[in-house]
Amino acid sequence: MAGTATPPEVRRQILELARSAVRAAAAGNPLPDPPDITELQRRGGAFVTLKTGDGRLRGCIGHFTGEGSLGETLVSMARAAAVRDPRFRPVRPAEVDDLSIQVSLLSPMEETDPEDVVPGEHGIYIRSGPFAGTLLPQVAEEEGWDRETFLSHTCLKAGLSPDCWKRSDTTVYTYTAEVFGDNGGEAT
Repeated sequence: MAGTATPPEVRRQILELARSAVRAAAAGNPLPDPPDITELQRRGGAFVTLKTGDGRLRGCIGHFTGEGSLGETLVSMARAAAVRDPRFRPVRPAEVDDLSIQVSLLSPMEETDPEDVVPGEHGIYIRSGPFAGTLLPQVAEEEGWDRETFLSHTCLKAGLSPDCWKRSDTTVYTYTAEVFGDNGGEAT
């Protein structure tokens, strides 16, 4: 789906699935089963991002290759963003309705030269030894970063020096994402 437009009705179903999974995870209830639609049967990577009403990050977890079907991956990542992101305390049931949910459906990653990174179009995954980190394509756009700043922040997220992307022992990968979300339940 990354690189192609997901139909609006399928986007709505994906966002409803993610919100249901966040709601269930926050309450400690069983997770929902994905709807039986063709678009969710394929394998694929996805990230689920949660933000508060004032736009602050509340959780973001993803998987590049997926965990089973895309539907299963979305449910798992929504749960993880809600209750397993180590940067935040678990989402409480009372918070769920006020959260906005953003889904990023990922293309496969490709090894690339740093000079070929296009901020706002590419997400970056950087690996050097045991260290790795990623930033989604929309982060560079939201922050107004140029290529070098985007690469540097991805290095920092990986726990590396900001110029690690210039070293021969560092591998840079790019991917694209189809990104869509809701604002407290209303699709955008």
